[in-house]
Amino acid sequence: MRLYIKHMVSLRCKLMVKQELKKLGLHYVIVELGMVEILENLTTEQQTLFKICLLNSGLELMEDKKIILIEDIKKVIIEMIRYSDDLPKLNYSQYISKKLNRDYAFLASSFSEIEGMTIEHYIINLKIERVKELVLFNENNLTEIAYLMHYSSVAHLSNQFKKVTGLTPSHFKQLQQKN
Repeated sequence: MRLYIKHMVSLRCKLMVKQELKKLGLHYVIVELGMVEILENLTTEQQTLFKICLLNSGLELMEDKKIILIEDIKKVIIEMIRYSDDLPKLNYSQYISKKLNRDYAFLASSFSEIEGMTIEHYIINLKIERVKELVLFNENNLTEIAYLMHYSSVAHLSNQFKKVTGLTPSHFKQLQQKN
């Protein structure tokens, strides 16, 4: 049985979901970002308990097919930005369309309808969150970060960072170091 889970975006989420399944006596085959496949069919009681456990952790069991599609789009984008060492050489729209085997126009309109923002803005926000982490880790300079995140230049990265956060990357780093 396949279950779809909203807001499941990190390795920590996967571990928590595995623990909750184990507590309920359920056996998982696959636990991926946004999706779990279990051997058993859930009883009504198990489903209710699992929903409550997920909600207590900020996650949500999904049943609406459109919401599941949106979470699939997010999962592809998150994996692309956060967990892939090599961002796609194709443009993002072609990459997402190819990964989900769906027409990009349909994916984009569905995403905008449900999320209230475009896929492009979601990607930008996610990239900026990743840049924030890289800036704070202090392992790479801004030129290296721009290259890693596939920005055309440091100026482009800095402009986008300021547009999203209201701060320059260096000012952001200074504020975080004070805290």
